[in-house]
Amino acid sequence: MGFPENVLTRDEEVVRSLHPHWLTVLGPSLVGVLLVAAALVAAWVTPDDSRGNLIQWICVAAAVLIAIPGVVVPFLRWRTTHYVITSHRVMVRRGILSKSGKDITLSKITDVSFHQTFLDRVIHSGTLNIESAGDSADEFFRNIPHSDQVQQLVNHLIDEDANGRSGKEQL
Repeated sequence: MGFPENVLTRDEEVVRSLHPHWLTVLGPSLVGVLLVAAALVAAWVTPDDSRGNLIQWICVAAAVLIAIPGVVVPFLRWRTTHYVITSHRVMVRRGILSKSGKDITLSKITDVSFHQTFLDRVIHSGTLNIESAGDSADEFFRNIPHSDQVQQLVNHLIDEDANGRSGKEQL
């Protein structure tokens, strides 16, 4: 599921397209591995008779019921979260079954900051906070890979956008 390029204007270019850091799905992936291992152990230790087969089916059903919210949903949430920075705006798109999105034009952005915990610094990740003019709340882009570099990129694009608009006004 890629980013829908049809939302771009004619002269707009994607500068950076991001998903949350891949380590956000490390925990769910480990849960998935543990569930598979537990199901295999249950299949190996139970006898091969009708009672053992029932226990095996119960273990598989329990593993599936745990895996859907614990593994599949976090992975899909990670995969369907798009942070896109273009030459005109910053966009976020989220959602598995229902979608939500927000576009912030570069001219409306009043502040861009980032926050990194110690672990974030180790894995080169962080949270990007974008404040915009108007009544809408700040937009937090969580678990952004190289959040400090992305902050600098957005600030650079804001400056370019402002210079471009002031140059057009002079013509």
